[in-house]
Amino acid sequence: MNKKHKAYLKLNLMSLFFVVVSFISITLAWFAYSGLVRVKTEVNVKAWYIDFKQGNTSVSNDIVISLSEIYPGMETISEIIDIQNLGDSDAEIKYEIISARIFDEEIDVSSLEEGLINDKLSQQYPFHINIGITDYHIAAKTGSGAFEVSVSWPLDADNDKLDSIWGNAAYQFQQEEENKKLADPDYVVRSALKIVISVTVEQYIESNESPDPNYELGDTVLYDVVNNQVCDQISDTCLKTYVIDANNKIGDPNVSLLPSLYRTYESSSYSNYNTTLNNITSSWNVSTRPLVVDDLLNIISNDVIDSKLVRPNLSDVIIGNLNYPDRITTMINNAVSYDGYFTFNNERFSDLSSNKCYWLNSEYDINKAFAFEKIDDTTSKIYGNNKTNNCSVIPVIIVAKSNLGN
Repeated sequence: MNKKHKAYLKLNLMSLFFVVVSFISITLAWFAYSGLVRVKTEVNVKAWYIDFKQGNTSVSNDIVISLSEIYPGMETISEIIDIQNLGDSDAEIKYEIISARIFDEEIDVSSLEEGLINDKLSQQYPFHINIGITDYHIAAKTGSGAFEVSVSWPLDADNDKLDSIWGNAAYQFQQEEENKKLADPDYVVRSALKIVISVTVEQYIESNESPDPNYELGDTVLYDVVNNQVCDQISDTCLKTYVIDANNKIGDPNVSLLPSLYRTYESSSYSNYNTTLNNITSSWNVSTRPLVVDDLLNIISNDVIDSKLVRPNLSDVIIGNLNYPDRITTMINNAVSYDGYFTFNNERFSDLSSNKCYWLNSEYDINKAFAFEKIDDTTSKIYGNNKTNNCSVIPVIIVAKSNLGN
């Protein structure tokens, strides 16, 4: 592509600007509920106050991603909207993509099956528009979560054909908009890309499909693996564990728990993985299974800014949305075919950060298997490790919620 075409849509700015100040963000809304008191029945009132903040500024919950120009090699641009629940009731964060336009292509979001629009924006263009929520459930008065967006176009992701096609489309769109402006000074030049998103924070109503507030990703559970019950003091059998379900629902009968990596677990070569795992759990009276690469990717992909696919001699790519069927398999195959690996932020996923390497029960290739460990104080990696090397082994504990008292 020549340099004229490769101007691509020079980025003036990415503005996450907020239209029509929402009543949710800066006012108090009220709703009534019936409550029984000792003497008589009366109507009590709860305060419903959700605050959306970009930095220290309160903003609306109607979000427009509007990029005037976009091009390969652009710096990844991201925004984080902090959401605080200052009211008296638990709340649930949701978002909906209302409309999406890329150049002249209007995407009919209403005709796409659930999840496909996110996959399309995240994975099906040479540029990537990723949307994430850190906490789906936010507790009353003190609960908080965040809505995150990132937009990126890697300079060299081995997508030369797509880069050329979409780079030319960007150039053509820009020229047509400039010509319209020349012909009509009153014409309002359209942005190259426009995504309209509605972020809603609703009163939390318990249903089978609601996020389970008792078992959120990263929550700590002390569990006795011999007596198969919760416990209150860490010991040889009372383990500190963490919930690793990315979004456990009320209707899910079980919880997946990962023991703390700071305990001592046996090391072995990958060929002895199953024997080592059995040695660790032989005296346990709980259901267990191996930890696999899918488990970790489902977790770290929630970070749409810092979790990346790294491949030698190519640009890093944000992992992005992996919820659409088979997308996670495609991502794994992409890493393996390029001898690549995945990275994640240690602070964001501290439960997965360890100076020791840990095997995952997932083949990388004939000579390697997936493992994970720290790169440095900031970043960890999920990579292909030679099967002859020694790494620790750790099981996933599967516990029925009925055993946890909730």
